[in-house]
Amino acid sequence: MNTITVDEENSGIRLDLFVATNRENMSRNSVKRLIEQGKICVNGKVEKVSYKVQKDDVIEIDEPEVKELDIKAQNIPVQVVYEDSDIIVVNKPKGLVVHPANGNWDGTLVNAIMNICKDSLSGIGGEIRPGIVHRLDKDTSGLLIIAKNDRAHINMSNQIKDRQVKKIYYALVRGIVAENEATIDMPIGRSNKDRKKMAVIKNGKEAVTHFKVLERLDKYTLLEVKIDTGRTHQIRVHLSEIGHPVVGDEVYSNGKNEFGVKGQLLHAKSLDFKHPINGKEMHLEAELPTEFSDVLQELRSRA
Repeated sequence: MNTITVDEENSGIRLDLFVATNRENMSRNSVKRLIEQGKICVNGKVEKVSYKVQKDDVIEIDEPEVKELDIKAQNIPVQVVYEDSDIIVVNKPKGLVVHPANGNWDGTLVNAIMNICKDSLSGIGGEIRPGIVHRLDKDTSGLLIIAKNDRAHINMSNQIKDRQVKKIYYALVRGIVAENEATIDMPIGRSNKDRKKMAVIKNGKEAVTHFKVLERLDKYTLLEVKIDTGRTHQIRVHLSEIGHPVVGDEVYSNGKNEFGVKGQLLHAKSLDFKHPINGKEMHLEAELPTEFSDVLQELRSRA
C-alpha cells in the first residue's frame, strides 16, 4: 500500500489527475480504473474519480502486483530504426499484426518486441507488456514507437493524445488526384452495412486527414498524408470516400487488386516527436518497402 499526502499547492485538483501526476508508473486511465475498483481511497474512504483533493488528504493506493502476460517471445525479423533505454522505434513490415488477438495469438509484432526487449518492458496497468503506444493496420507498413518503461509509455501516450506527434504516410492511390493538396474532414464510425468495416457516417467521431500530391503517374497518384486524428482505418476510409482508394486495399477498393500486391500500399514514412525522457526533438524515417518501390518504378517506366 502506497500513500500520498496532499499539499496546499495541489488542493482542489481532481483525484485521478493528482494520483497520475504523482505516480510516474501510472497513466490517468489506469488510475481511473483503480479508483473505480476501490483500490484508491481518500482518508480511508472510496471517492469518485472527480473528487477534488484537499490539503492534508491522505491518498492510499493499492497497486496491483505486476504480472507477466502469457505472450511468448519469437524471433521475428523486424528492422529497428532507433533504440535506447527508453524507447524502440521499428519499421513494421506489411502483413504483421501488431497485437495478439483471436486468430493471431503469435507471430505478431508484440511477440517480436518481447524477443528484442527481453526484460525492458512497460508494466502499466499491472501487466508487463510491450509499450505499444499507437498502432498500424496489419497491411500498413512503417514506423511504430514502443515504450520500454512506464514513464516513457505515459509521456508518449500523452504526446499522441495531444496531437504532438507528427506522422507522415505515403499512399499510392487509384486515379489522378486533381488537387495539389487538400483536407478531408469527415466523421468516421462503424459501418451500418458491414460491422467489420469503418465508414464515413454522420454520428461518427471527428476525423481529419490532410494530403498533398507528390507524383502523378499513369492512372495513379502518390500522396503524402498527415492525420490530425487516429481513427481506425482513417486514411483508407477517407481516400476511398473521395474516389481514390489506396492501391491493394482489399476492404475499401471494391476488391480490386492491381499489380498483384497483397494489402494496401500505405506506409508510415516518418515520425516527429519529443523524446519522452530527455525532451530531444526526434525525426525518424523508414524507406518504402521493396514492393511499394517496385510498383512506383513500374508506373514511372510507363511515362
